[in-house]
Amino acid sequence: MAAVSRPSPADRPIGVFDSGVGGLTVLHELLVQLPQEDFVYLADTARFPYGERSAAELQEFSLQIAEELLRRQVKLLVVACNSATAAALPALQERMMRTTLGVDVIGVVRPGAVHAVAATRNGRVGLLATTATVQSGAYAEAITAADPHVDLVQVPCPDLTAIIEGGFPFDQRVVDTVRRYCAPLREARVDTVVLGCTHYPLVRPMLQRILGPGVTIIASGVPLARQVEHVLGSRSLAAQGREDPARPEGEYSFLCTGDPEPFRALGTRFLQMPLGEVVQVDVARHAQPSGARVLS
Repeated sequence: MAAVSRPSPADRPIGVFDSGVGGLTVLHELLVQLPQEDFVYLADTARFPYGERSAAELQEFSLQIAEELLRRQVKLLVVACNSATAAALPALQERMMRTTLGVDVIGVVRPGAVHAVAATRNGRVGLLATTATVQSGAYAEAITAADPHVDLVQVPCPDLTAIIEGGFPFDQRVVDTVRRYCAPLREARVDTVVLGCTHYPLVRPMLQRILGPGVTIIASGVPLARQVEHVLGSRSLAAQGREDPARPEGEYSFLCTGDPEPFRALGTRFLQMPLGEVVQVDVARHAQPSGARVLS
């Protein structure tokens, strides 16, 4: 797809990516809180899941996806994947700042961590995340930076993402898996739990029931959307009013690296809105050399 000429940087879309449908929980919050903006979402379903991959692989995949989204002239990049944020955020920020526009990159880790620190009452915060995210130490670093006196209990959940993406309805296997991962958090008496994977909000009611009503559950979508709004405002990149009063909302579109049909079918449940057409792309084919400069 050739790059589309847009009249001004503010009229360009926001790029969002994840390994699969989980990032649609983040996109949902962005669509609700920033209705005038255009979005393009890329799901790397051909290489899903990310949670057990190495940091080097995740960085390579993320940079390839960034190049694909730069070809669509995004004005901001949202990494709606905790594993990719933990492994590749500095590399993505360095790469995107080498464009003419200087594209900001926002990941899901820091907004969720800061929100958790603000929410905890007893100073004990739990984290449910993929193995890659836990091993990266990204949440531990972000929470310590926000408040070094908060204790973090981290629980890797190596199979939960794949189970959730496996589809609906959820059966007893999902309940038993969630209960097993929540056990250490209940024992540690945490009062706040961060969902360190964008798939996990889909089982939030189950998590709340098992953890108890006194535990605050933090998903990154809402605080991340607030940060996106702040960055757009500070950079004068917020979309202006739409000319058509009958359709004041922006547009959103979808790309995926795997088969579009399974993504469309499951993605509608995650997004809670229609997906429309999903275009299959080969991000590796268009990847740029590490020193290349894209004029975006």
